[in-house]
Amino acid sequence: MKPILTISLNPAVDLSSETEKVQHTRKVRTFDERYDPGGGGINVARVVRRLGGEVEAVFGAGGELGAMLERLLIEEGTPCRRLPFCGQTRLGYTVRERSTGLEYRFVPKGPTVRPDELEPFVEAVANHDGDYVVASGSLPQGAPPDIYTRMADAAARRGARFVLDSSGEGLSETLARSRVFVVKPSLGELEALIGEKLDEAGVCRAAAGLVERGAADLVAVTLGIEGAVLASAEGVMRMRAIHVITRSAVGAGDSFLAGMIWALSQNRSTEDAFRFGIAAGAGAVMTPGTELCRPEDVFDLYEHLSSNDLEHIAVR
Repeated sequence: MKPILTISLNPAVDLSSETEKVQHTRKVRTFDERYDPGGGGINVARVVRRLGGEVEAVFGAGGELGAMLERLLIEEGTPCRRLPFCGQTRLGYTVRERSTGLEYRFVPKGPTVRPDELEPFVEAVANHDGDYVVASGSLPQGAPPDIYTRMADAAARRGARFVLDSSGEGLSETLARSRVFVVKPSLGELEALIGEKLDEAGVCRAAAGLVERGAADLVAVTLGIEGAVLASAEGVMRMRAIHVITRSAVGAGDSFLAGMIWALSQNRSTEDAFRFGIAAGAGAVMTPGTELCRPEDVFDLYEHLSSNDLEHIAVR
């Protein structure tokens, strides 16, 4: 099986911890600290590997935190390749308040990159011989908005399937100029792309519309605790989220995408891949901080899903 290539242009070292109560001015003592590799493409790679898939995570990183990010990936066994950035890699911080169960997430913008620092990523996509390329995460400051478009075109030229999970100009520019295999916006990202607030029927229409105009073969919209919608040429499917005890929402969307792409790479049906995505997303919220999903949880949750959990939506 050829490896799935994941691309991370703005990754992070993710620090997570807990405290009894968050309060201003005073020192807030934290405990149970853990450091994990983070960023969309890196999270997808970590989950694909846990599910048994072959993967290579290509990411840009710089400074002491960039070196730490690479070390964390190597230590956990995720095949990776670091492409150098001059700027310091960002540090994300998540704190769970035990007294309320609320989670506070602090997400820096990250370094400003030069356009020439991104050229090796286009080359990595063009030279990779796998069937899937997953570009996931926000664009770093300084990145040209068409960088994902160029990657999508490079993948298409060699017959690979390009998967996109981004926001803002990185999302809109790519869908306007290229065709991707899968695009996975969140509800907020889809609303920003369409330019209006959407109810559930509006989400289904918008997702189906992207397929109809040739922007993507599959449009998966994650709706948080409400589950997800998947549009294809065959129609629109809706699946509710699996009710589990929530420890942390960090990485749930990335885990959903990883579950879907891993299943598709195993030649499973689109419906089956959708179920794996739902199971992986639910598995992620069961773990604390930035741990992501455990494979045993994903497969167990998947086994509890059936065709009755899948609803086919008539779009009007």
